[in-house]
Amino acid sequence: MDQETIQLIQILEKTVSPDKNELEQASKFLEAAAVTNLPGFIKTLSEILRHGGNSPVARMAAGLQLKNQLTSKDANIKHSYQNRWLSFPEEIRDYIKKNIVGALGTETSRPSSAAQCVAYVAVTELPQGQWPVLINQLVNNVVHANSTEMQKEATLEAIGYICQEIDSEVLVSQSNAILTAIIHGMRSTEPSSHVRLAATQALLNSLEFTRANFDKESERNFIMEVVCEATQSPDSQIKVAALQCLVKILSLYYQYMEPYMAQALFPITLEAMKSENDAISLQGIEFWSNVSDEEVDLAIEDTEAEVAGRPPARVSRHYAKGALHYIVPVLLQKLTKQEELDDDDDWNPSKAAGVCLMLLATCCEDEIVPHVLPFIEENIKSDNWRFRDASLMVFGAILGGLDANTLKPLVETAMPTLIQLMYDNSVIVRDTAAWTFGRICEIIPEVAINDHFLKPLLESLIRGLKSEPRVAANVCWAFTGLAEAAYENADVNEETNQPDTYVLSQYFEFIVQNLLETTDRADGAHANLRPAAYEALMEMVKNSPKDCYITVQRTTMVILERLQQVLQMETHISSHKDRSQYNDLQSLLCGTLQSVLRKVTPEDAPQISDAIMTAMLTMFNSNKSGGVQEDALMAVSTLVEVLGEGFLKYMDAFKPFLYIGLKNHQEYQVCGTAVGLTGDIFRALKMKALPYCDEIMHLLLENLSDNSVHRSVKPQILSVFGDIVLSIGPEFKKYLDVVLSTLAQASQAQVDRNDFEMVEYLNELREGVLDAYTGIVQGLKGDGATAHPDLLIVEPHIPFIVQFIIVVARDPEHSEGTIAVAAGLVGDLCSAFGTRMLQLLDLDSINEMLVAGRKSRVSRTKTLATWATKELRKLKNNVTTAAVAS
Repeated sequence: MDQETIQLIQILEKTVSPDKNELEQASKFLEAAAVTNLPGFIKTLSEILRHGGNSPVARMAAGLQLKNQLTSKDANIKHSYQNRWLSFPEEIRDYIKKNIVGALGTETSRPSSAAQCVAYVAVTELPQGQWPVLINQLVNNVVHANSTEMQKEATLEAIGYICQEIDSEVLVSQSNAILTAIIHGMRSTEPSSHVRLAATQALLNSLEFTRANFDKESERNFIMEVVCEATQSPDSQIKVAALQCLVKILSLYYQYMEPYMAQALFPITLEAMKSENDAISLQGIEFWSNVSDEEVDLAIEDTEAEVAGRPPARVSRHYAKGALHYIVPVLLQKLTKQEELDDDDDWNPSKAAGVCLMLLATCCEDEIVPHVLPFIEENIKSDNWRFRDASLMVFGAILGGLDANTLKPLVETAMPTLIQLMYDNSVIVRDTAAWTFGRICEIIPEVAINDHFLKPLLESLIRGLKSEPRVAANVCWAFTGLAEAAYENADVNEETNQPDTYVLSQYFEFIVQNLLETTDRADGAHANLRPAAYEALMEMVKNSPKDCYITVQRTTMVILERLQQVLQMETHISSHKDRSQYNDLQSLLCGTLQSVLRKVTPEDAPQISDAIMTAMLTMFNSNKSGGVQEDALMAVSTLVEVLGEGFLKYMDAFKPFLYIGLKNHQEYQVCGTAVGLTGDIFRALKMKALPYCDEIMHLLLENLSDNSVHRSVKPQILSVFGDIVLSIGPEFKKYLDVVLSTLAQASQAQVDRNDFEMVEYLNELREGVLDAYTGIVQGLKGDGATAHPDLLIVEPHIPFIVQFIIVVARDPEHSEGTIAVAAGLVGDLCSAFGTRMLQLLDLDSINEMLVAGRKSRVSRTKTLATWATKELRKLKNNVTTAAVAS
């Protein structure tokens, strides 16, 4: 062994040193070694990992360092590491691969470091069609008679890691070989529980790409037999992993589960639910949560298929309804096992049981009531807080699934008891009572705003705001629902389009005052209380009637004052935690400012706009956090909305920050918000935005051509082109050629039709293109009855535009949005260019699209499709009239 390797081993051993200086020196040495000669460094690490004579610490550290040079949690860094690995000379890569595969099973520590190294090289190479022999090597390691326990375990770990990290499509062709190794390791005849566990965990990670095996009955039966057998293992870790497999199999292969449900899955999961071992119990409960989830989806699919007049692709077997009688008593029993000092982040069977009951209620609806009502009635006033809390939790959990006729009398009867429980001596019971009111205010708010209950309810909620943070946070959620319900149920004044008063008017100021106090609580960082209080405050203001306007004015001033105070705190920030809380507070204040601004009258807005804009500019100057920048841009957007042309006076001071936002490609949400704000500014300023147009158009076009800009921003930019043309009309001419060419390019985009997200993106992109074309036609046409001469520039492009509308119309996966905008564009073309359009637009595909649009349940689509149909008919009538006249 050469001197350099010996030195590296010594350094690796120091990476676990309790001495801080040694740790720091080791870290610096390793960083320098990686920079000096990375391929050589990784090669030596692989030798140290492979050599059984080295200390376990050195080998483990070598594996960790090697793995860290192959992957990263940051997706961009990971991608660059993968490309870097692929750029190494082939002989070096082969040498390293030989070492890391050879190290499998030779380590004495668990889990295997070599397994991770093998996996991350595989994740890089297999998608490129490289390392074709690997899977067979791994399978042989597991099934070979002479393989050691450690070799089988480490190899199965490697298989599991690969399956977990890699795109499942890559492994489909090798699923048989992989399954052979996994099932071999899972067999009950395998003497090592370590091997069985590694195999079961590997199966869990491989279930997505074994669809072909599940499609074949004989193979499916064999897999299910082995998994069910593993759930009976005396080793609880194997049992849990096998139950996790069943949970996932149920979601992926529901349609195949009928032969196994009654004789295996039902008894296995019921037994698991009853277990005193939390990890086992959680998986049993999760199984039935997944059954409910799946069957809710199937019910939706069934309704959609019925509306479309076709049979559904899959049908529900109603396992959840069939199992209610057996599983509900177990869930109720688990609900009474709450932890007295439970942490919100601790997931336990009691919490899981509450969620499962909620899902069962959504799935089984009224059928769940007889199974839970006796428990609620018997325990809601129990001397034992656990039973009071459990019955409250059940009551709140089932609300979402019940029919209104069942739900209303149930809640009305319970209201006095529920209000009383808000004063319970147990904080856990008060917390659940507040949560239950949150549910009531969201699901059946008419009971909460009923005159009979409103005053005592509000008294209990206001008191709850002063209670522990967990209780107060749920009370805030209840106020959010109450505000919305009171506003929606109020009589609207047709002149002002808002209510003059509502049931909360007499309490409004008091509630707002208490919420403001809650946002300022010293313990506001606990249980998400501060954001919850600001959220409730926003909803109260947003849903306020005319007679509460004075309180809204006062609240606006309070928020503005707070924002200015917070901005002065910048210099006192000393830690990362302080910075994080400071940023959160700025974001919350920006959000609240948006709500109050939307309520401020046009007369009042200019009186406070200087102070608001000064605060926003200070924030842009001092805060580099993407989240805060985004919230501040949204607050400015609301100010633009309220001030209209009055925003012009701030444009010169604000434009540098708008441009920074448009250039912020790293934080695409900020960039997207800046794009949206650009549209708002043009809509508000109209021709007065002209001086800023060149710079803005340059940035928008640059973003469209830049591949580093997140794809979600690009459809927004196309839509904004439409806003800009509508605002500056004929002045847009100088940008027209480049914009039309950009739109032509975007309209021809194609995506992978198997990827739902990409189909959704394609529809967004097309909607953006159609928005832009609409803006161009409307903006250049002008307001006159006859077309503006500038519109003639667009005429040569019309056949292409119409062809694009046809593509959208014929696409079976078009969205509601694309159909609405395409129909609107058809109407605009008819209106702008007259009878010349008839032969281009009066086509079967376009007429079918308009028929579908007129039948839409979305009013915008229906309105635009109806209008476009009328415009087309007008042209036909004009042509007929002209023909008769001649």
